[in-house]
Parts: sequence; structure tokens; C-alpha cells
Amino acid sequence: MSGAQEFLRARDFLLKHRTDYEHAYRHFEWPKLDEFNWALDYFDVMAAGNARMALWVVDEAGLEVKLSFAEMSQRSDRVAQFLRELGVRRGDRILLMLGNEVPLWETLLAATKLGAVLIPAATLLGPEDLQDRLDRGGVRHVIAGAAHTGKFAALQGAHTRICVSGAVAGWHSFEDAYRQSGSFSAEGLTHASDPLLLYFTSGTTAKPKLVHHSHQSYPAGHLSTMYWIGLEPGDVHWNISSPGWAKHAWSCWLAPWNAGATVFAYNYARFKAQSVLDMLARKPITTLCAPPTVWRMLVQEKLADYPVHLREAVAAGEPLNPEVIERVQAAWGITVRDGFGQTETTAVVGNSPGQTVKPGSMGRPLPGYRVELLDGEGQPAQEGEICLDLCTRPLGLMLGYSGEMATPAAAFETGYYHTGDLACRDEDGYITYIGRVDDVFKSSDYRISPFELESALVRHPAVAEAAVVPCPHPVRHVVPKAFVLLAPGFVPGAELAREIFLFVRQNLAAYKRIRRLEFSELPKTISGKIRRVQLRSGERVRSVGGPERRAMEFFEEDFPDLS
Repeated sequence: MSGAQEFLRARDFLLKHRTDYEHAYRHFEWPKLDEFNWALDYFDVMAAGNARMALWVVDEAGLEVKLSFAEMSQRSDRVAQFLRELGVRRGDRILLMLGNEVPLWETLLAATKLGAVLIPAATLLGPEDLQDRLDRGGVRHVIAGAAHTGKFAALQGAHTRICVSGAVAGWHSFEDAYRQSGSFSAEGLTHASDPLLLYFTSGTTAKPKLVHHSHQSYPAGHLSTMYWIGLEPGDVHWNISSPGWAKHAWSCWLAPWNAGATVFAYNYARFKAQSVLDMLARKPITTLCAPPTVWRMLVQEKLADYPVHLREAVAAGEPLNPEVIERVQAAWGITVRDGFGQTETTAVVGNSPGQTVKPGSMGRPLPGYRVELLDGEGQPAQEGEICLDLCTRPLGLMLGYSGEMATPAAAFETGYYHTGDLACRDEDGYITYIGRVDDVFKSSDYRISPFELESALVRHPAVAEAAVVPCPHPVRHVVPKAFVLLAPGFVPGAELAREIFLFVRQNLAAYKRIRRLEFSELPKTISGKIRRVQLRSGERVRSVGGPERRAMEFFEEDFPDLS
């Protein structure tokens, strides 16, 4: 059986058993791949003569571009020919810095066909981050939008420069690709284990690592993501995500096209919840994926005023608070299903379609993944670090870390891949997220899960987002401190702080109380994840009893009537 046939066998099995988790998990087998190029062996074959819509891009001005699978196949052939003429060869590394625009998807397909290695880069990156990617990524070619070319002006490195949507001196014009002939022939064979993608992690705790994925680990590995989302042929899928991060490849590219679904993208200069909701009401979008940050913004609006066409709604990137699920269910009659994965993997754990969703749980292991929770002694337990059994290595797991920060031995020790995330599992096999190993802390000898406290905080109507970290204390060593970002219309101050302290007391056990609270903006990575490490380090350097409190910082003992 060819690689393409193996891929289709596995895909069709998951589509057939989309709502039968027990059967799908028990009987699914990853495709056995030797020679496999997803763009050539699967996409082009599926796209031949296929007039169904593959890509639908809408911008704020109302301009729309709709392209069929057949058109995307042909256009990417031209781009591949163009890149080859500019010297792109198998194994060359291409830094790709584009927004949600058609050339992005054309290049993803073209580079895959060529056997080049893609390094997606977010458009928010500055020169320092870009120089780091050029250097550590070994970049030989850069493809960037005209608006971003200035960031490369003073950067070092010998690389081909290709500009999209504009003429810039010293840069080749991407639009020249459209004058190429429509035929493309691959030079040599692509092995499934050949490198395809290098992702720089978002760097929530340290310097970004280079995650190395192959022609099988992401294209075929994202069959698990397709299953979790519940995608079907003909769906119109919107994943609210920025290019440059792994989640964009998850479900703005591979998972929907694995299912034969349409990728929908909406370009906006600034996120506005009302504009997103208006788009969901006006366009026939059937499946939606968004990070919890976006969901938390959406539920601040009157969801019931926006009649949507959604069949499936999911969240990933950070744990999803139960409050969000409740509000969406009440307004739309849809359950937002949580899922878990990393840049290093595809979707690992999730609430799949048709299954019972337990509040607070991110679901069960997805087909193809064998998940163990390992305690501090490295033994299987009901609570511990989320680990993947390498005896049956999942296809969606990275090749490893690349460059100077090569794969730490600890990540793959004792026959497991260690995610660095803590969770617990109940009697039905449902897994509930606790936090990053580095985020969980002890106060008065009780273990504190920041996520649990944050989930309680965001249930208060004034709290849009929250981050909990340890704060030094003279008696308890540390106590939980909440940094709170308020929802629109609420004014920070002592009265509101007291109200939130009281609210948390009423909803959490005594040892989990928030003892310190500060109204503040939350530091985030450019991918939108909260940098708790920055908040932790800021509290750590503050000596017990000093320095003076900040203006919007409150202590529980400021309110004696709460005692």
C-alpha cells in the first residue's frame, strides 16, 4: 500500500467513526509511511478537478477571495517553480512571514512539494527575534509581506529575499510566480521522516526552542486534530489564529484540508469581538476553533444576538474555563470542547464530538496517543505529568529540538516524552489540566493549581482574564496572588477588590484563597499566552514586607470584615 493509500485509510477510518470515540480510540492505527509528500501525494490528487472551495479569505473592507482545491494545487505548482528558479532546493530553510493572505497557503503547499523546510514567523516579531530565527534556524530564503521588509534591512545573513504584495528594492517580487507555467515535477523522492517544519516555541518560560517536524508528524499527525475538531468534508472551518505559530498549521491548514474542508480566514487590523460575532452570523461557518482568550472576549458580548451556523466549537492553546462553556451553551446550544496539545505534538487529548463533556476536563486521549500520568518517581498515577508512551510512538510527535538547544534528555527519558504539564485523571479516563510543572506551587504545604484559581476568578463578571502566581509571605512562605485584567465597564479599586476576594472565598476551599490581588495588564507572548514566569519573577524579587505596595495592589487583610 502506498503512502497516500495508508494516509487515506487512516483518515477515512476517523471520519467514519467521528462520533464513536470508543471504537475510534481502540482500533485506530497511524498510517505506515515510508515515501510520502503530503502536498504531492495527497493534496494534489484530492484537488485534481475538485471545484469545491479550499480557501476563503475575507478582509475588513469586505473584499473576498475564494479558491478551489484545483486552483490551489495549480497556483502552488507555479509558486514551487518560481522558488526553484530562485535557488530553493530540498532541505533549504525558508522563513515565512505573512499574514492570512493567499500567498501564505500557496507557499505552504509549494515548499512542501519542493521538500524545503518552513520556518513560520509571526508578523509581530521585531528585528531582534528575526535575527535569532535567521541565525539559529539556518535560514537561506525569506518570504515576507512588503509591510514587514523594513524589519530585515539591518539584519545579517546571506539569504534570498522575496517580497509579497509590493515592490521593494533588493527583493524579488512574489507576484512573478503567477507567470510561471502550471506544471511542476518533483526532483527526487520525499521520505516521510524528512524535515518539513521548524517552529520556534512561544517562549512562555525561557528562550524559544526550535521544534522539528517531518512530512509525517504534522501533515499526517494532524489526523488526531481533525478528529478532535470533528471536521467533515464540505465544512467551512474558521480557526482564529495568527500565522507563525503551530496552532495556525493545526487548523488553518492541515486538519481542515485533511478532511476536505474549506479554510476560512478573516483579516483584521485589531481584534473586535463584535466583528468576529458578526462574521459568524453572516457567513456559513460550521466549525470554529479559538483560543480561550478569544472565547473570554466573545462571551462578554450578547451571544444570543448573533445567530450562528456552527455545528462544532473547540478551544485550544490554554485551558478553557468552565464559565465560558456555560455561557456559549446557554446562548447557542453548542458545547465548546476543550483540547490539549503542544507545538511539539498534534492534538493529544480532547473532548471529541458526541461525547460527554465534563466541566473543567480537557477530555480523553485522542486516537493514536497513549497517555500516562507519571508521578515524581516516574510511576503511572492518577495525577502527574502528562507523558506519551514511546513504546508506541505517536506519529504526531516531533522529531526533536533542533540547533544549539538540542532535545534535552529529560524530555525523552524512561521511554516517555515528557510534556511538562500536570494533570489528573478520573475513573472514566477524563483528564483535567492542573498547570505547567513550573507554575504549580505550595502555600502552607498545600499544593496550589493556578488554573483552578484563575477559573474561579473569571467567573466573576468583572474579571476578563487572570493569572495567579506565588507571592512571598512571612508566615506561609508564599501565598496565591492574582493579577486581574478587568472586563470593559469596571473600575479598579478597593471596593471591587473586596468584592472579588469575597467571591473567591465563596467558591474555593479556604486553603486556596487568593490572598493578594493586583489590577494590571497581563504580560503575554506575541502568540497571546500569559507569561506567568515574568509575573513570578517580579514577585520573587520583592522582599517580604517591601517594597511599598503598588497603587492597584490589595491584600486580603485590608478587609478585616472578610475574616
